[in-house]
Amino acid sequence: MDIFNQLSSGADVDMSTPGYAEAIKEMMRCNNICFKVNTTEPNAELVHPMEEELFNGGLDKTSYLMPPIQIDFGCQMKIGKGVFVNHSLTCMAAGGITIDDGVMIGPNVRIVTDNHDFDNRMVLRCKPVHIKSRAWIGVGAIILPGVTIGENAVVAAGAVVTKDVAPNTIVGGNPAKFIKKI
Repeated sequence: MDIFNQLSSGADVDMSTPGYAEAIKEMMRCNNICFKVNTTEPNAELVHPMEEELFNGGLDKTSYLMPPIQIDFGCQMKIGKGVFVNHSLTCMAAGGITIDDGVMIGPNVRIVTDNHDFDNRMVLRCKPVHIKSRAWIGVGAIILPGVTIGENAVVAAGAVVTKDVAPNTIVGGNPAKFIKKI
């Protein structure tokens, strides 16, 4: 099993092993592309091709991530059609992030798929994040490992999402809790 499959499988991954070198190579590739995106004139025609490269060609022409962005594992992300991401998105995507069609993400959102073992901090434990179609993630929200945001759900500004969010609901707070059905 290659390192990327191992990361997305949820298996423990020891970052001190030689096999983790491929993951570091991917992080450096993404860091370099993010630097280029973040230092380029804010123009979709200039930025979008670099963002496509970040996601290995997997970014539809109808989706756009507004710089600046910081993404460590572009190869572990899938982004649907008609997705709009406002500025300052941070993705720790080792475990895999899927963003379905029509999702809107506000500024300063963080999506995290990895954590460390409490006894051996060199060991990563990853769980994928899935944001389903037409969900809206508010400014400054944090989505933690293993969370699925349901279709048409709304995550309020500043929410820290530690558990799955049902479709057609609004959640908010820290930790995020159910507010109402929509």
